Amino acid sequence: MIKINLNDMQYRYDVYHIVKLFFDFSSIEFVDEECDYKVDIYDNRLNIASGNDVKEFLFDERFTIKEEVKKAVFKYFSTRTNKELPWGTLIGIRPSKIAMKMLEQGKNYDDIIRYFNDAYLTRRDKAKLCIEVAENEKKYLNTNSNMVSIYIGMPFCPTRCLYCSFASNPIHKSKELIIPYLETLKYEITQISRYIDNKGLKIQSVYFGGGTPTSVNDENFEEIMKTISEYFVLNRDIQEFTVECGRPDSITINKLQTMKRYSVDRISINPQSMNDETLRLIGRNHNCYDIIEKYEMARSLGFDNINMDIIVGLPGEKLSHIENTCEKILKLKPDSLTVHGLSIKRASRLYENIINNLRYEIPKQHELNKMYERTARLAYELSMKPYYMYRQKNMVGNMENIGYSLEGKECIYNIEMIEDRQTIIALGADSVSKVVYNDTGKIDRFGNVKDVKEYLKRIDEMIKNKLKLLDSFVREEL
Repeated sequence: MIKINLNDMQYRYDVYHIVKLFFDFSSIEFVDEECDYKVDIYDNRLNIASGNDVKEFLFDERFTIKEEVKKAVFKYFSTRTNKELPWGTLIGIRPSKIAMKMLEQGKNYDDIIRYFNDAYLTRRDKAKLCIEVAENEKKYLNTNSNMVSIYIGMPFCPTRCLYCSFASNPIHKSKELIIPYLETLKYEITQISRYIDNKGLKIQSVYFGGGTPTSVNDENFEEIMKTISEYFVLNRDIQEFTVECGRPDSITINKLQTMKRYSVDRISINPQSMNDETLRLIGRNHNCYDIIEKYEMARSLGFDNINMDIIVGLPGEKLSHIENTCEKILKLKPDSLTVHGLSIKRASRLYENIINNLRYEIPKQHELNKMYERTARLAYELSMKPYYMYRQKNMVGNMENIGYSLEGKECIYNIEMIEDRQTIIALGADSVSKVVYNDTGKIDRFGNVKDVKEYLKRIDEMIKNKLKLLDSFVREEL
């Protein structure tokens, strides 16, 4: 428990989130009585006292008091904990948007780097990363208000991973739900397809994710892929069709052949780690050999756009584990690489174990920084460039998720989703549709229910409400 006495509670939220960066799993409480830290905010300065030790921070007049409060608290705890947090005070999930906006305003490279440092204390390499991502995204960003993308969710997985917080149901416990779910999903697909045709909308990309789309058997997978292709892909001149195969233990040669038959041009085979002991710990049924086998199987069938996901910060992993993962992926030479930072969310088993003192060894900040540097070097060795990025709450080390790719192998859907420039129509349990009004930048969202049984019961209600929201977008944009 960390107790803070704060003289101006309008800054409570800001102080809380900055302090939280330095004390991952500690409770933070604001108190009037005896405290660990006394924070006093004035018009032009901030004082922090711990016992008899008092530090004063003068505010920079170029920025708001709120921004300066965050920087002062950040500087204080950086020194006190000796932690180097490369993103500084930036907590927002889309930092490349800042760089994108400044580029559109005509700001040069040095101006943007300087702004990130002055406003957020962001380390130079992270600011540079934002600029690179923004520059690589520009050529793919949607400019056609008539264009949408489609997301389809499969809420089943072979097993539930230790860190998972999604609406993902272990397939062996959900057998009675699979057929009803697929039938209901096919019904939703037909209704949304009819709406798209009636309104004259065009589809740019289709993304089939989850969960794990390939967790169902070969026959069921064939049926849902046929429906997706018939209603969203055939004769629509879409630019991209992605299937997130994900777990190697769910991939079969029949499923890969099905994807080729239905014009899937991008797949993702996600090891998360190439260390067998880590895979066992996080609840995966596959090993490193399985990953390599399924990857080579996909290549032999002609897939020329394969993504691989890895996670930095997994329990028990050290820099040597990341080194091993990077060496093995370098030999495989995927077309794109997505590096995720471990996010410890409340709905995950990992979080439950940590708060119940069944602690897992999570890498320390200095090692996390080196791990990220190693994955960036892997991307360079693979001749890849960063093309999209986002951040999540509760990420260890306050780091980032970043996608790298070879030239021309970028995932269009990922870019459009993260940059909020395009309407995304989402289907399936726990999927969230996002309506983007290009003239105003306003965004409205509609989420399907998470629970599969509720999804089956309430599908007509959800379709009705989704179409009502889409109607507002169509009226404004068309």
